[in-house]
Amino acid sequence: MLQMDFAMDGPFGEEMAEGFARLAESINEEKGFLWKVWTENPDTKEAGGIYAFETKEAAEKYLEKHSARLGEFGITGIRSKLFRMNEALTKINHGNA
Repeated sequence: MLQMDFAMDGPFGEEMAEGFARLAESINEEKGFLWKVWTENPDTKEAGGIYAFETKEAAEKYLEKHSARLGEFGITGIRSKLFRMNEALTKINHGNA
């Protein structure tokens, strides 16, 4: 699991969905990618996501690539963490494990 978040002035909501649809589609093509939950908070001007990958290596490779891409858009101060998923507990709570 990869968690990323960063400061962003927008867009949010439907405008974000429309503006980032191509990016979302391209993420599906990443090697080892399983799924992503997009996160946003217009009140605090933050965005990011929680990603699931097949391996830690795939997550690390994507983190490097996406951090560079965000930097090209002038986004700095990217926060990221890597986690393992506890599949048994995740299934109890209806998560995709």
